[in-house]
Amino acid sequence: MDQALIRQTALDTLNIEIQSIEGLRPFINDAFTAAVEAIHAGKGRLVISGIGKSAIIAQKIVATLNSTGTPSLFLHAADAIHGDLGMLQEGDIAMVISKSGESEEIKVLVPLIRNFGNTLIALCGKADSFLATHSDYFINCTVAAEACPNNLAPTSSTTAQLVMGDALAVCLLKLKGFKPEDFARYHPGGALGKRLYLKAGDLSRQHEKPEVGKDMSMESVIIEMTAKRLGATAVMQDQKLIGVITDGDIRRMIAQHTQWNGLLAADIMNTHPKTIQADDLAVNALEKMRSNNVSQLIVLDGESYAGMVHIHDLLREGII
Repeated sequence: MDQALIRQTALDTLNIEIQSIEGLRPFINDAFTAAVEAIHAGKGRLVISGIGKSAIIAQKIVATLNSTGTPSLFLHAADAIHGDLGMLQEGDIAMVISKSGESEEIKVLVPLIRNFGNTLIALCGKADSFLATHSDYFINCTVAAEACPNNLAPTSSTTAQLVMGDALAVCLLKLKGFKPEDFARYHPGGALGKRLYLKAGDLSRQHEKPEVGKDMSMESVIIEMTAKRLGATAVMQDQKLIGVITDGDIRRMIAQHTQWNGLLAADIMNTHPKTIQADDLAVNALEKMRSNNVSQLIVLDGESYAGMVHIHDLLREGII
């Protein structure tokens, strides 16, 4: 297979799957909204089941729902009919995902769910299937063809299932009024979680606070900046922030003055330092650094000097 054929095959796959997704638009209908409303009004969990590739899609949808405030469980259809159906409790809603809606395991599982008295939602690619016709709500995810050249391997159909699952999750997210701070509670780990909960004050507390008085000599300023290793120091008077001196200020001073031993901190400080409040998110510190083209910010707790946050802190924490 030459490179041109590889590229064309890949593009054909994308085009078929794009068309399959576009074909889902008519299925965002009254049946879809009714299913969403039923889940939103439910008092229990959403238990999602499937077999084969549909089971893998079910697991992903469960993960998305759990992370966006809709308690969900995955129940493999084969395991369900061999004892795991006990996961389904009174008040839970069941959703079964299937392309054909005719798999043997599905045909065994559906009557069991009905006997339990749980609401059943079908996410299925065949409107007249056993699954669709025996469900309380039917979400249609029919596709014209698989991207597989033999129209066999689940490709477009599983993509359609996944997209419909995302649509379902986002609708529920909006109905619940799910906010970024809610998202942060479910994602405390990793860079994503840190972007949502890590505060500027959390970072500044990891360092000593570089500070000098306005009448301190340049030698003292350089020693303080070197010792605290943040590339800057706050300039204080009567315990109030009045300025900042950065590495750039030191370099400009050296370029402009052949004799600088007599200079004081007040002579070269920037009297309009860029600041951020301690309880602001660290990701906001990043945006402020970028917009002002600086590599550190003074952190304030109200009007009190609380420390400094450096761009290296954000790199270390994975915020960038």
